Amino acid sequence: MSDPILATRGLSKSFGALKATDDVSIDLLPGEIHAIIGPNGAGKSTLIEQISGGLRPDAGSVHLMGQDVTHQNTQARAKAGLGRTFQISALAMEDTVLENALLGAIGQSARPWRFWSGVAGDRTLVERAFNALERVGLSDAADERTANLSHGQRRQLEIAVALTLSPKAFVMDEPMAGLGAEGSKFLTGFLDTLRDEAPILLVEHDMDAVFALADRITVLVYGKVIASGTTDDIRRSAEVREAYLGEDA
Repeated sequence: MSDPILATRGLSKSFGALKATDDVSIDLLPGEIHAIIGPNGAGKSTLIEQISGGLRPDAGSVHLMGQDVTHQNTQARAKAGLGRTFQISALAMEDTVLENALLGAIGQSARPWRFWSGVAGDRTLVERAFNALERVGLSDAADERTANLSHGQRRQLEIAVALTLSPKAFVMDEPMAGLGAEGSKFLTGFLDTLRDEAPILLVEHDMDAVFALADRITVLVYGKVIASGTTDDIRRSAEVREAYLGEDA
């Protein structure tokens, strides 16, 4: 078996008496999509925040490419190769689509921040940003104000920003949220091809997308892993059906 690109070991986080994550150990292997599912309040967002560096765990560790990044902040983990998209959009709405993509390219270049006039003249950065937009189907909207994009287009832009970082692994928090059928279909197809570039840790409520994409699924309930395995394993699990999927699974 290949070494994991991303792994957690015994991650735990409590808020008072509430255990948001309780000894969570998962890994992400090269070329795979590993989905994290569970009911509201299961601890999925807390887990993602700990993996991404936005929340320090009470116990446990996070490893990226075999390196312990537990004490690194979000920016350091991004530079190390962790590309993230958010459940709630973190885009700069007043900036253009291209300017948002450039922010990611600047971070990947490890160059100091400069004013837009200087950045716009850097062909390497602009090409990196524009190529990412082209891959997600947004190159024609490069000069559009981000606030004018549809919800689905903003999701595409978030992925473009992550792509400019040349990530070793993607962490995606409900990328299908708020998308219609066509938007979900497009994004599902795109993510299916993206796994070959970098594996994806996917938190998602859209079970059609999860079962279409995931190589493995881990189920969280009340902060604990109750099951982890292939899609068939999860479909057959009586405990998972009772806790989350229901009998229709």
